[in-house]
Amino acid sequence: MTEPAPHTEADILLIQRIIPHRYPFLLIDKVRDIVPFKGAVGIKNVTFNEPHFQGHFPSMPIMPGVTIVEAMAQTSAVVVGISLNVIDKPLLTYFMGIDACKFRRKVGPGDVLELHVAVKRGGGKIWKFEGRGMVDGQLCAEAEFTAMMDLQG
Repeated sequence: MTEPAPHTEADILLIQRIIPHRYPFLLIDKVRDIVPFKGAVGIKNVTFNEPHFQGHFPSMPIMPGVTIVEAMAQTSAVVVGISLNVIDKPLLTYFMGIDACKFRRKVGPGDVLELHVAVKRGGGKIWKFEGRGMVDGQLCAEAEFTAMMDLQG
């Protein structure tokens, strides 16, 4: 295993070097407080211009819960990329399971969604995480999820 990359924060340019997601499905803007093999905090600036708001309760725009969980997973994939030092290498992440998922508060335009993710188990191909979505210090969503990390090439 290679030494983790020396990053404690990832801006959008570094995120795009680690995970393959692009608009409209790149759901995180920044990742901070990265501790390799431990966790990080993803940042999602929620705006009305996002495509899901046109059809997901247009008169009361609410970020779909599944996209909140996906944003947690994308944050976790950045943690794995930094931990395994696989920047600029094609790292694909596949959900294997989502457990104990609960939604507690609506997330909508103008909110800054913080995605607190922690590694429960990892180091090889299969990783397990726990995540919490927070807005203004309030819990919005929580889940445990398992993913397979597949380094291509």
